[in-house]
Amino acid sequence: MSSEGPDLQRAGTINRLRERSYSGFFLVCAAVTLLTTIAIFLTLLSDAVAFFIEYNVIEFLTGLEWSPNPRGDGYIFGIIPLLIGTIVVTITAAFVAIPIGTLTAIYLSEYATSRARSILKPMLEILAGIPTVVYGYFALVYVTPALKATLFPGISTFNALSASLMVGIMTIPMVSSISEDAMSAVPDDLRQAGYGLGATKFEVSTGIVVPASVSGIASSYILAVSRAIGETMIVVVAMGAQANLPPISELPVAGGIPIVNPADVLLEPGMTITVAMVQIAGGDLTGGSIAYDAMFALGLTLFVVTLIMNVISDLIAQRYREEY
Repeated sequence: MSSEGPDLQRAGTINRLRERSYSGFFLVCAAVTLLTTIAIFLTLLSDAVAFFIEYNVIEFLTGLEWSPNPRGDGYIFGIIPLLIGTIVVTITAAFVAIPIGTLTAIYLSEYATSRARSILKPMLEILAGIPTVVYGYFALVYVTPALKATLFPGISTFNALSASLMVGIMTIPMVSSISEDAMSAVPDDLRQAGYGLGATKFEVSTGIVVPASVSGIASSYILAVSRAIGETMIVVVAMGAQANLPPISELPVAGGIPIVNPADVLLEPGMTITVAMVQIAGGDLTGGSIAYDAMFALGLTLFVVTLIMNVISDLIAQRYREEY
């Protein structure tokens, strides 16, 4: 008997051949996924290298102005304005998606009846399936006018705030679904032990279930943030396409700490990395030009950032995973 335990499979020749064919099919599917990822990376890398041969990588990463169309002395490819727009949208969306998604997951896992769960879960899936361009037009036509009529009379027609809110709403199903699955996987024995010690449902939910499923919850956060980083259509429609660098002031302490007024970013038009890529791809630039290759440099930047986020998600899941 092997150390892995007895082999309980049927030992017929036909069954063995069938199992090997299944194994080969699944291996091919896994290889296609891996090879596709590698091909995308190599495609981005080859054109990005051509871009960095012509344009200094330090100027690309530290430049304060983005202008893929030649003017004056030539092209300007500073990614800082694009990073600011991307970070603002991502962080604001996270402030919307993470708390709402987590609380929704707690309700579905611990409080909702089977009937309520059977209704709410499909509704969340429908929310996840709405085309992102619809979110963008909703932000432009309804959210921005509502903000202008109530809280922010001076908000621009195209602005980062309404786009960020809709990106956050779009990623709520990702947070709630993955977190709810993680919470539902917690054994009922832990819940019953908490109730046996006199804990309330709220105390069991927040003090036992959530800590026991923290690896899955943290993974949902990082995956949702990665999704927000790569969002395109919502920000194209609602945020505009102006690579603005907000005015930077200094705090009169500790030698002058540079700060940015959030209103100068959230209430004004802006541009994310994905919008810059769409702008280049939809323009009249020809293949092989430095501006065209800049699109692949931006894509490589997004690829690396998303890869890092996914690796962090896996490390967190492995570090805090509970085995029952």
